[in-house]
Amino acid sequence: MSKTDTGAALKTGQELNIDAVRSDFPILSETVRGKPLVYLDNAATSQKPRQVIDALSRFYEAENSNIHRGVYYLSERATAAYEKARGSVQRFINAPRTEEIVFVRSTTEAINLVASSYGRSAMGAGDEILVTAMEHHSNIVPWQLIAEQVGAKLQVIPMDQTGTLIQEEYERLLGPRTKLVALVHVSNSLGTVNPVKAMTTLAREMGITVLVDGAQAAAHIPIDVQDLGCDFYAASGHKMFGPTGIGILYGRSKLLEKMPPYQGGGEMIRSVSFSGTSYADPPAKFEAGTPHIAGAVALGAAIEYLESLPWDSVLKHEEALLRYAEELLGNIDGLRIVGRPKHRAAAISFVLVGVHAHDIGTIVDQDGIAIRTGHHCTQPVMEFFGVPATGRASFALYNTIQEVDLLAEALHRVRKVFGL
Repeated sequence: MSKTDTGAALKTGQELNIDAVRSDFPILSETVRGKPLVYLDNAATSQKPRQVIDALSRFYEAENSNIHRGVYYLSERATAAYEKARGSVQRFINAPRTEEIVFVRSTTEAINLVASSYGRSAMGAGDEILVTAMEHHSNIVPWQLIAEQVGAKLQVIPMDQTGTLIQEEYERLLGPRTKLVALVHVSNSLGTVNPVKAMTTLAREMGITVLVDGAQAAAHIPIDVQDLGCDFYAASGHKMFGPTGIGILYGRSKLLEKMPPYQGGGEMIRSVSFSGTSYADPPAKFEAGTPHIAGAVALGAAIEYLESLPWDSVLKHEEALLRYAEELLGNIDGLRIVGRPKHRAAAISFVLVGVHAHDIGTIVDQDGIAIRTGHHCTQPVMEFFGVPATGRASFALYNTIQEVDLLAEALHRVRKVFGL
């Protein structure tokens, strides 16, 4: 597949039928406290279409068996479905080879895998790891642990008050001691879309390895790892309309081949004896034990669902939702949107003067509106902006302008409750 065939030739040139899309998601017809559900916590986890739910159910009903080891019909069928899903992931992110796709539990595990395996084997005392100031804890803590263990140093790429990374500082921090850059593609708390391709190019020109946390990007931005030029890319199935407990790690073959195993057990071996063990080739080397087979199969169904949609229309729809929400919420007295990046994906964090974020979440829930409140596992971001927590509305392809209106109305009621 060429670089221009981003992700799987996602459908283009058609209009997105929101009503038809919403009908694919059974939970959207639920009521909460007597009100229609307005689900605006997609950055935490997305809802699942019937196609994914059916794929999960069908596997357990008709295909359930362990994979790779069996020579009987069910095992062969389950193995084929599992490996088909790996091929779907490869196609979706335009990886060169299926062997470069490792199934994991989540983005978190993918990053921990790279930190533990690549970090321990490729880094030493005095080396430097660069992360950005807007990282999720999952792309901070694993590197802190590895830095402590090998004597490396963690450096932070700063951002400005708009929630945009300062590229001049990034270029200044890159140096001969930099071994790895770990950066988020889309910030989960600010929605900032980082210039990953440009940042990766700078690092790779200096022989520096790059890992991208794509948890928030995979359901909102076409991903092409060859075009981005990164060495590792991580994503979570449950944020891209798939099930929980399944994630993906893309890694360049030459790196995966050199990296030691992350965990030991079944499937990841070539041979075992008490005198020594030899390991399987990637990706099996990093998939010890029985994997989340049904989850991988259902993730494949989620990818097929995404590929069936008119992607250019999806992007326009989410952009329209975002801009409308920015304007509408920005006009509420006392409400401040945290971060104003020029390039933002479908998430907005905000504070309301005089009201704790948790109270906001509790009150709007009375209207059936689900938003996230707290520090969003980005405490350094909260500290930078001088707030303990924010409310966050995050959108997906099934959300509507009317739901944004309902959120705004609920926030006005919050103000009234607190006499503002």
